[in-house]
Amino acid sequence: MNTIYALSTAPGRAGVAVIRISGAGAREAVTALTGEAPGRPREAKLRRFRDPESGAPLDLGLLLFFEAPASFTGEDVAELHIHGGRAVVAAMLRALGHMHFLRAAAPGEFTRRAFEHGKLDLTAVEGLADLIDAETEAQRVQALRQMEGALGKLYESWRARLVKALAYAEAEIDFPDEEVLGDLLAKLGPEIHALASEIAAHLDDGRKGERLRDGVEVAIVGPPNAGKSSLLNRLAGREAAIVSEEAGTTRDVLEVRLDIAGVPVTLADTAGLREAANAIEREGVRRALARAEAADLRLVLVAPGAGGDFSLAREGDIRVVNKLDLDAEVPEGAIGISALTGQGLDALEAALREKIGAAYEAQEHPLITRARHREGLSDCAASLARAGQALEAGRDAELVAEDLRLAARALGRITGRVDVEDLLDVIFRDFCIGK
Repeated sequence: MNTIYALSTAPGRAGVAVIRISGAGAREAVTALTGEAPGRPREAKLRRFRDPESGAPLDLGLLLFFEAPASFTGEDVAELHIHGGRAVVAAMLRALGHMHFLRAAAPGEFTRRAFEHGKLDLTAVEGLADLIDAETEAQRVQALRQMEGALGKLYESWRARLVKALAYAEAEIDFPDEEVLGDLLAKLGPEIHALASEIAAHLDDGRKGERLRDGVEVAIVGPPNAGKSSLLNRLAGREAAIVSEEAGTTRDVLEVRLDIAGVPVTLADTAGLREAANAIEREGVRRALARAEAADLRLVLVAPGAGGDFSLAREGDIRVVNKLDLDAEVPEGAIGISALTGQGLDALEAALREKIGAAYEAQEHPLITRARHREGLSDCAASLARAGQALEAGRDAELVAEDLRLAARALGRITGRVDVEDLLDVIFRDFCIGK
């Protein structure tokens, strides 16, 4: 493999920038830049970096060297910790680019090499990407857990059990007359049933992991002039929506991004639900209804004089009565607020935190975070179901073995053990170059 280099920290002015070099030529690159060998691995050394061609000083910084295979990529890796000025970074990258045995890394290439050298499986790679993009505490916890291998270990444990079951089935095929083996197929039934039950429970997670990764949708719905835009502004802590006493001011769905109980939330202010006066408002009402239907959680807001009641509410909605400052009556089970004065907002925010936080609290097992995981698990479950049916029907061991093989391969695709070539570019292409 070629030796690659890239800026691993965000571009732009900063106190410190880190440039990574990975590959067999990393040691030679360090020697060319500093005039001496890297020294003992994993020890930070203060070094003056110079242009190998002109000898001109580039910067004074720290050098760390990691010998293969004890590095992120599994190759020799050098990290240059330099000052983060644009000119310093540009000069260092220019000097590295002039070395004939180096080339700039492609997006995600460092992580791809870590995968190819067995440092990470595909679920851990995805966890790393999610950790880099994490906006909230709950996202960080989920991503770190996945990057450290919790999801991959679970799937590999299931795959190992499938491989063992497959070995039993193939032994029955290869040695049908060996009495010492006994009826191996009869022993497969309980294991197939147990695996199918565990995978089914894993799939029946309400898509919590995917929702936590992508964010939870909360829609504010209700009649015109109930104070939906005022409530959005209160919860957002800024003037995100235009507030007016004129009905129908909100024509489109307005969104703000919030962090509630460590979960990323997209809060949507929708058009007032009423008989529309014109085509534009009709479209706004249509979009509001569609957004409300798709939302993970809804705040149904009504107010005295706004022509509203809780007829729009469904099970699981948070019912809110606005305009407490006008002595609005609050029915049992609803939360009273004043979007004008802020009265009752603490109770509403507590209800949101409780409802959202409880839905995404830490789970005993790691959660599915991507559609491809769910697809692979569904394929595995389908193959296990066929294998179980074949056993119950007393069909040939070859049929049982083939379905067990397909089930194991479906799990292997998730972690990268089999059939991964088509996935590599998709998974790594969006990574930062130095990651």
